[in-house]
Parts: sequence; C-alpha cells; structure tokens
Amino acid sequence: MNPTIMTEVVRKDLCIGCGVCAALCPKKLLEMRWDHRQELVPVEASSCEKECGLCLKVCPFAGPNDNEDIIGKRLYGAAPEIRHVPDAGYYQSSFVGYSNDERRAHGASGGTATWLLEKMLKEDVVDRVICVTPDSGDSSQLFRFKVIDTPEGVQEGAGSVYCQVEMSGAIRHILDNPGRYAITGLPCAIKAIRLAQKNNKKLEERIKITIGLVCGQTKNMSFTQYIGILAGIQGRLKKVKYRCKSPDRPATNYHMVYLDDTGMNKTIIWREGGIAEAWVNRWFAPTACSYCDDVFAECADIACMDAWLPEYSSDSRGTSIILIRSSLLTQLVHNSIQSREISMKPIPIEEVLRSQSGAITIKRKYLPHRLYRGLQRGMQVPEKRVAPSKNRNLFIRRTIDNMIRMQELSKELWDTNHPNAKHFKDQMNLYLTQISRDMEISNSFTSCIMIITFPVRVIKRKMGIR
Repeated sequence: MNPTIMTEVVRKDLCIGCGVCAALCPKKLLEMRWDHRQELVPVEASSCEKECGLCLKVCPFAGPNDNEDIIGKRLYGAAPEIRHVPDAGYYQSSFVGYSNDERRAHGASGGTATWLLEKMLKEDVVDRVICVTPDSGDSSQLFRFKVIDTPEGVQEGAGSVYCQVEMSGAIRHILDNPGRYAITGLPCAIKAIRLAQKNNKKLEERIKITIGLVCGQTKNMSFTQYIGILAGIQGRLKKVKYRCKSPDRPATNYHMVYLDDTGMNKTIIWREGGIAEAWVNRWFAPTACSYCDDVFAECADIACMDAWLPEYSSDSRGTSIILIRSSLLTQLVHNSIQSREISMKPIPIEEVLRSQSGAITIKRKYLPHRLYRGLQRGMQVPEKRVAPSKNRNLFIRRTIDNMIRMQELSKELWDTNHPNAKHFKDQMNLYLTQISRDMEISNSFTSCIMIITFPVRVIKRKMGIR
C-alpha cells in the first residue's frame, strides 16, 4: 500500500486543514470535515485505489516536498532588486501605512489587503479575487473562501479570521473556470497552492497573484467556542467578528463580537476577557502549527501584516505593513501612493522584522526544540529548514514544553458538546503558574549575572575591549 495523505499526515496529526489535497484528488475521494476536536481534516469518501500520491505532493507538511527557501528562490530569486533575509525570505520592497478611506475602519489593521484586492479588480490585473468571508449559508462553518468578481464585493471579506477555513471549493472553482485569479491565504495555504501549481498546469496559469497573511498560529473552532462562552454567549453561535476597533483603546487591544441564535450580542476585549491568555499560550492551535517556521508567507507575492511597533500600535485606527516580492505590485503601490489612494511610506526590513518579533521567536527560534521534543516523545515530525535540537536554556525549555502540553491539553479537555470553561481554565492554570514561576526565576538569574559581571564590563569598556 502506497502512502497517502491519510496515513502520512492526518493520522500523524500533521494536517493544517487547508483543503488543497481534497481539491486536487483526481478521483474526488477526499472531503474536508470537522473532527471531534473541531479541527478541519480530509476524510475519505471511499477507499483510494489509485494511490497516485498527488495528495501528498501538495501538502505543506508532507515530506520531501520543496520547502519555502526552494519555492521562494524559484519564484523570486531572479527578480530585479530582490533581496533576502533568513527570517522573512525574499523581498523587493516594504511599506507601512494605511488605506485613505473607510477600508481602514473596517479592516483588521490599516485596510491595505482589502484595498489591494479591490485595486487589482479595478485595474484589470485579475478577473476574480478569492478571500475569506462570513458564510451565512452554513452556521457550522461560519467562514468560507469566496470567489469575488466586483470591487464592491471585496468589502465583505474585510477583517481577520481566527479559525481554520479550508479552500477546496475555491481551488475547484479555479480548475473549472478559466480566468486570472488572486487568492489570499495563511503561509501554509499559500505554500500548498505553490506546490499544487507545480503539479497542475491550470493552477499555474490561472493563479496570477498570491496574497499572504502574516501568521503566528491559527486556531480550531474550539477557540471560537471557548471565547464565546467567556463572553457570555448562551445560544448557538451564528456570527463572530474577531477584530473590532475602539477609539479609546490602542490597536493592540481590540475586541471580538459574538451573535447567537437568540439575538444575544456579546463583546469581549483582548486583554481583559481571556482572549490574550488563550492566544499567547497557543491553546486550541493545530499540532501542525508547532512545526511551521514561515512567519512572512515566504511563498506569496505580497505579505500583509499589522504594524506591531510602538510608534504605530498606539493608533486605534490600525496600521499595516506590506512586504512585496513582485515588481507589478511594487509599481501598483507606488502609483497609489502618488494618487493618494493610500498613505504609505517605505520601511526598513529591520523594522518589518521587529514588528513581528514575537512570532519570529516562537515559530523560528523555538522550532528546533519543538522538533526535538516531538522526536523524544516518539512522534512523527516534518522535515524543516532547521535540525531538531534541545534548547540550552533550562527556563526556555520548560516554557516551550509547558506550552506544548497546554496546546495538546486544550484539545483533550475541551468537550464541544458539554463545554465547561471553569474546569478547563482550572486545569490550564497549573501550567500557567509553572511558566510564571520559571519566568521569575529566569529574570532573577539574569539580574544576578548582570550584577556579578558589572565590574568586568566596566573595565572592558575603559580598556576599549568588546
């Protein structure tokens, strides 16, 4: 029996739920469904007899597929004025700013992703754009990838979505309908699209622009349910808006809004309601997120992100950073700055990296230890651009290990049918307490080292020794 997506990815808990495998299965044997943990995974409608292996060839977490470095070099390595940095991949230009209209108010940050999609349709760069929008027809799904062919329709997809959304239907639409497409996605989904383009001529010809959304992690649907209960939702969830702005709070302290089938509308704030705690400790994140090292959507023509820098994040209206790898898009941005459609200015790559320093630390610097820990526990881990290795800092090791355990435990403890937020939080507090203690000890240890070495450092400075 040849390996398939089911044996090599799903059963080894490495699926991210993008849905590209289901879209390209030549026998249409795969369907995307929610599993018992409320995570999207492919399931076999019937047993695979062909075993062509195409499902594995397009999977972003299956080996030995091309990694982001190989894909990026193939796509952008020969582009004019192209540069490369290890943490962000290839880039041609980078800008910070916002859209000069209502898009900024409705967007998660500065409204630039929405502006770009509309602009490409208006300028006839593409015939259709594909992005995530609320799914009013299926309350269990909440969101879906939608094909949009008018600038007016793009506004429906404004804002961020913090749950898995699969794109099998969108990819099938591209295969069945000729045209020029632009598509948005998280780094893992864009990588899957690039792998699919390598194996499918139609996708290679029809997908003209890829827009990546910078990502620290995604969440399964239990995250949305958990936060909804904390917010006070009692009925069946009908609608959620993950990123809402308030003029009396900085952009970093946004809020979520829930609506249930009883008409109850509830709001919960990032720092005060429990969202931040669940997010930064990686509760409800798919296991595949633990093995992803792509922060800046390195396989996308442009990457959009929040400007998480002190000089911008205090502005409640939101500010965006874009990292461009396409000459066409660089020129499009320059023209739109001159016409004052957008207020943007160049930003050094060092500042771009600093804006996402937290995600870089978690996804890249801590990845070798997560790979090492996975192997130590007898788990199957994907081949990455770094080798598995044990972190040398005891306190960092313990923090990473505790976060891994919380990520796993969050999905084991949460009962979708009988959710109990208090019991869940009590169990998580055991690990949160340990992390807090380790941080205190680590900070005290660092302070002691600084005091002990202070005389030596003073002498070295006076002698001109570095």
